[in-house]
Amino acid sequence: MTSETGTEAESGETGQGTSSGRDAEAVSRFVERFASEMTEAGMQRMASRVFAALLADDDGSMTSAELAMALQISPAAVSGAVNYLTQVSMVGREREPGSRRDRYRLLDEVWFTTFASRDRVLTRWENTLKEGVRILGEDTPAGARIAETVAFFEFLQAELVGMMDRWHEHRKTLDFPASEGRVNA
Repeated sequence: MTSETGTEAESGETGQGTSSGRDAEAVSRFVERFASEMTEAGMQRMASRVFAALLADDDGSMTSAELAMALQISPAAVSGAVNYLTQVSMVGREREPGSRRDRYRLLDEVWFTTFASRDRVLTRWENTLKEGVRILGEDTPAGARIAETVAFFEFLQAELVGMMDRWHEHRKTLDFPASEGRVNA
């Protein structure tokens, strides 16, 4: 997986390593394995593959053509996957300078952003569930079950806020390279 044009994949070489000295077949197997894990967790299959390919790319950025070639999928499949990934704030789209081609790039702190957006989803669910408790009645078995779900989501959100704050403090202690050129959320 390299985002340069003229890759080994274009020349038909496999298993010889990429320009960064990596074994292209091993990288491809990793991408497919991680994509499979994300698919099993509920993410769309093509979106999982595109995300994993970007994650494995050194600069976290590829064009549609590069993704299609690396994953051996159609440009239409790339487009659908990228549309999903941009909607869930995992990937950004940017125009290459002087070109009509878009580049798809991982967002900075992609996991933090993803979990933070889940917080908004939990809030919406909580509000709907509270209405369900009111409609069903807290003293009914269904109402009590939904009230427990609301309490769980409230607890989860409170813990998530603290956990995200702790992550930012912890991240400062880690020696990660700067995320130059990455798209901010």
